Amino acid sequence: MKKVIATMLLSIVWSAATLAAGIEYRMRVDGLACPYCAYGIEKKLKAIDGVEKIDVNLNAGLVVVDVAEGVELTGSQMKTLFQDAGFTYRSMTVKPLEEGAKNE
Repeated sequence: MKKVIATMLLSIVWSAATLAAGIEYRMRVDGLACPYCAYGIEKKLKAIDGVEKIDVNLNAGLVVVDVAEGVELTGSQMKTLFQDAGFTYRSMTVKPLEEGAKNE
């Protein structure tokens, strides 16, 4: 019986963690030209606590970052991050992630 209860509690905690919605940031960046550029940006973004997923589209000059609930990226923070990496930060849009969307 104790195993059943422990399994149920663990399942509930895991479900809540995977369903917690975060935020998606879409950033326009100039100067992204090669996979090495993408790697450099990914490395800098991964150093930020709460960053969960990063997608760099070189052709579109778009960097999409999903963060955990409660984590916030600011325009000034991103401008500095991209400038330090040698790129030009243009803009950022913010969209709440739908519950469960992070795991697709």
